Amino acid sequence: MKKLAVVAFGGNALLRSGQKGTIGEQEQNVHDTCLSLLELIKNDYNIVITHGNGPQVGNILLQNIAGAKVYDIPEMPLDICGAYSQGLIGYMIEQQLRNILEERGIEKDVITIVTEVLVDKNDPAFTRPTKPIGPYYSKEEADKMAAENNSVFAEDPKGRGWRKVVASPKPLVIGNKKSIENLARDGQIVIAVGGGGIPVFYKRPNFLEGIDAVIDKDLASALLATQINADEFFILTDVPKVCINFNTPEEQKLNMISIAEANKYLGEKQFAEGSMAPKIRAAIQFAENSGKCTIITEAKQLGNPDCGTKIVK
Repeated sequence: MKKLAVVAFGGNALLRSGQKGTIGEQEQNVHDTCLSLLELIKNDYNIVITHGNGPQVGNILLQNIAGAKVYDIPEMPLDICGAYSQGLIGYMIEQQLRNILEERGIEKDVITIVTEVLVDKNDPAFTRPTKPIGPYYSKEEADKMAAENNSVFAEDPKGRGWRKVVASPKPLVIGNKKSIENLARDGQIVIAVGGGGIPVFYKRPNFLEGIDAVIDKDLASALLATQINADEFFILTDVPKVCINFNTPEEQKLNMISIAEANKYLGEKQFAEGSMAPKIRAAIQFAENSGKCTIITEAKQLGNPDCGTKIVK
C-alpha cells in the first residue's frame, strides 16, 4: 500500500527574497519546487500539498484598499481575501505540476480544494491579536482606521510603521478532510489548507461564518496530516536540516531528534520565532498525535533517504 504524505510548501516555494512577486517569478519558483515532488512519486507516495499565502494575501488586501479609495469598490473581509489567495496559488501549483506530470507521461489529476478550518470563537487568541497583515501605516492613519472599524494596530519592531494585527487561533477541524484523504489515497494530488485554511466558526448551531483571523500554516498542515492519517509529514524550508547554534562556530545539524529534545531546544530559544520555531511546533504536534515522523528539509532533498531533520515520538 502506498504511503500518504502531506507536504507543506514553505514561503520560498512561491516567492524568494529580493523578488517582486510577478506571476512569472512565482510560476518558476512553483515549477522548481514541484519538480522535487517527482522523487516522492517515484518512491510510491500519494501526496497532499499545503502552502502559505502571506505575500499574496497581503497584496490582495492592498488591492482591496486601493479599489475602495479610487473606485468605491466595497472592501472584502480577511476570510474572503484568504479564499482568493487559495484559488490563485492553487491554480499556479496545479498548472506547473500538471505540466511536469504530462511531460513525463504520469497520469494523475491535480485538484485544489478551497479549505475552511474550524476555530473556536472563544479562543484566547482573539483577545490578543498578534499576527501582522497588510501594509504599513503612519500612527495617525492607524488610529483613524482603528476608530472607524474597530481594527487593532501594532507598531512594527523595526520601526517601519504600524500594521493591522489579527488573531491567530488554534485550528481544530479541517473542512472536507475525508474527501482530501479519499482523493489522495486514490492516487490524485490534492492541494489543500492554503495559507493555513480559511478560519470559520459556528455563529450559531449548524451555521458557519468566516472570522477575521490568520491560522498558522504549519500547525494547520500538521492537523490535516493527523486527521487524514498521513504516514509522513514534510515541512519544506530553505535549509537541508534544522540546526542548533545556527550561524555560529558551534552550529550543529540535527539528523533525528525526539519530541523531548525538540521541546528542550524550543525552551532554549534555539529556533527563531517567525522562522523555524513554528515549524518545530508543528512537527512536534504531528509526531505526538500520530506517533509518526515529521521531516523538515529543503525541496531538493526529497527522495534522499537521509534527507532533513526527523522529529519522532
